[in-house]
Amino acid sequence: MTQAVARTTLLVCLLSLSVSAHFLKNDYLITPKATVVLDQISDELTEKTGISAYAIATTKKLKEGSSLYAYVKPYESNASKPYVILVFAPNAVIKSSISQTGRLGLIPSSDALKQAYDHSRVLRYFHAFIGSKDSNSLQSKYDVAMLQAYSELADELAASKGVALKQTLKDSSSWIITLFAWVVRIGAVLLIWIYFGRPLYRRIRYGKQ
Repeated sequence: MTQAVARTTLLVCLLSLSVSAHFLKNDYLITPKATVVLDQISDELTEKTGISAYAIATTKKLKEGSSLYAYVKPYESNASKPYVILVFAPNAVIKSSISQTGRLGLIPSSDALKQAYDHSRVLRYFHAFIGSKDSNSLQSKYDVAMLQAYSELADELAASKGVALKQTLKDSSSWIITLFAWVVRIGAVLLIWIYFGRPLYRRIRYGKQ
């Protein structure tokens, strides 16, 4: 009985790490550490402007031509107006004939709110990291891309109200990007050593063939 309670408690704790008040849905595409940063940005944005910014990261395979507005509809009841929702759906089909997938979108609660940000500019921040050719893992790219795009969205929404945010990545938290990169690089070095370097070293040292 005690073990069952302990396991249940551990499961609840692990699941709570992925819960974010500003993530309307997160299919484990964005890590808990990244959601913490996102929450900090969102809290400051709402406190200073009254505007809420939410995020959805889903693994759902949306059909070609499907509407992101229609997909977001069921989640609107959990969002406080005025709001903008950043949607990331890497498995959504763009063009089935060439197996092209991955959709991004910004869904505002009103047409008037569209004027408060540059849709293309915000999404460019996301694409810049997802499409980068480097050694970072896909998970790391997802985290950084989401945080960068969300940060840019928050900055632009704040600017429309004549205020500046302190928690956004480009202003005071750019060190997070460097941290993500270094964590990935160190992990890659360790894996190379474990699977290649150490066996080779042992063969040379002990003369094993």
